[in-house]
Amino acid sequence: MNVVGRGNEPHRFSGTFFLPLLSGLLLGISFPTWPAIHLELLAWIALIPLLLSLEREERFGPFFRKSWMAMLLFSLITLWWVSLATLVGGILTVFVQSLFSTVPFLAFYLFRKKAGFRFALFALPFVWTGWEWAYMQQDFSLGWLTFGNSQANLLWMVQYADVTGVWGVSFWLVMFNVLALLLFRVKTPLAARAGIVMVITLMIAVPLLYAHQIFRNTPSKATSSEVRVALVQPNIDPHEKWAGLGPVQTLSRLYSLTGEAVSAERPELIIWPETAIPFYIRLPENRPYMNSVRRMVERWNTPLLTGFPDEEPVYPDSSSGEAVAASGGAFAAYNASMLLAPADGPVQIYRKMRLVPFGERVPYSDYFPWLEKLSFSMSGISSWQKGRTATVMRFTSREGRPVSMANIICYESIFPGLVSTFVKNGAQFLTLVTNDGWYGTSYGPWQHAAIGRLRCIENRRAMARCANTGVTLFYDTCGRSYAEIPWWQPSVLTAEVQLENGITFYTAHPDVVPQACLAIAGVLAVVAVARKRR
Repeated sequence: MNVVGRGNEPHRFSGTFFLPLLSGLLLGISFPTWPAIHLELLAWIALIPLLLSLEREERFGPFFRKSWMAMLLFSLITLWWVSLATLVGGILTVFVQSLFSTVPFLAFYLFRKKAGFRFALFALPFVWTGWEWAYMQQDFSLGWLTFGNSQANLLWMVQYADVTGVWGVSFWLVMFNVLALLLFRVKTPLAARAGIVMVITLMIAVPLLYAHQIFRNTPSKATSSEVRVALVQPNIDPHEKWAGLGPVQTLSRLYSLTGEAVSAERPELIIWPETAIPFYIRLPENRPYMNSVRRMVERWNTPLLTGFPDEEPVYPDSSSGEAVAASGGAFAAYNASMLLAPADGPVQIYRKMRLVPFGERVPYSDYFPWLEKLSFSMSGISSWQKGRTATVMRFTSREGRPVSMANIICYESIFPGLVSTFVKNGAQFLTLVTNDGWYGTSYGPWQHAAIGRLRCIENRRAMARCANTGVTLFYDTCGRSYAEIPWWQPSVLTAEVQLENGITFYTAHPDVVPQACLAIAGVLAVVAVARKRR
């Protein structure tokens, strides 16, 4: 008997977890990968197998295991490439994200126990969307697996994000999954199915009609005011950059590429990527290098935006509001960017506000300094500090027009609310500096770039995206790319970037959709408890 039982274990496992794992697979491959692969539509049905498997699962243990197995496979497929930069960090990222992604299903379980399966299905889109937003408000959040991000490359179906943000896309997807499940569920009455078909048809048609109107009114070539921007991709190995290339060689490569572009293309703004200057150039001992960069900016007669690590002294009794270094040292380090103008004026500096958990900063280490031991830095810096201000940088075009821009640093492009803050503060276009070379030729950099499209659509702002290597390109206000540099070659890309001053509904109200979902989920929870008591 025991032998037979062991022999049946693989069959029992596949029978129990086939549907959850199918959902995990569909979710994972629906997210952006390489540009030639488009499986976004699978997200519209990806949850159905898992929800079917959970319908009759009364015990919490099996319910949780099924949900977590689905989310674990989803996280593994979507985020495996993090391990190329740090194996420990990659494993931890996949594990932690799978647990956080399971939370909506735990709420679904409670709703089902209190008020039944159909009621829980109706509540799920509100719970899911509200949780995604709430999760991103705390430091542990990676934010990468927001469901709406899966549709970033499906431009015809996400243009309404200028009203709802990515949160509306997440809600749309979960609701479509729920309706599709009810449509093919045996217990659903025929009349209800007819209604569901009408709603599903509208859920497909309305975004398409809205996108048609947007594209018709937004030509691919800008007709309003523009600024000419040069993106410098130095193609420096990130490990070599931090470990031993040296200031002289690093700056020489950047000077050479930039000088050629200025002579040939006459840009109005030059952008170098994240930590293009990989040392503390503003420290007194590095003043000769800072003076060198200033001289080159004067020679080019063009403003320069560059990523760099910044440091400032901090004191235990400081009242400046800046965080004291978690290590207790005399300086606080920041992942930052600065804008240098040809005139010898003040340097404009932005310090990155959202940091990669554990990779750039251990969450809540300012409250518990011993947590710093859990850091697995990829850059030789033990811990970055968080910036406090969404600084909008300003320069003057060749025609004498004032131009305002947002500089987003790498991972920050995942956070919709942060980007909208820059736009509300006056940014006319977006810039993004990043270093995707850690992830080789995996689809991680492409996934990162795709998610940036949504920030353009939400705020109707063009973006100039400059990578050390990876994906260097331009997006217009509809998220369409119109110029790009191939990977792994030092090059410069120059193009016109459209300037905009209008504010979308989403930009003005970035949190209204998820907060409304949270409120509705709360009301539904009260209703579910009341129904259970009756």
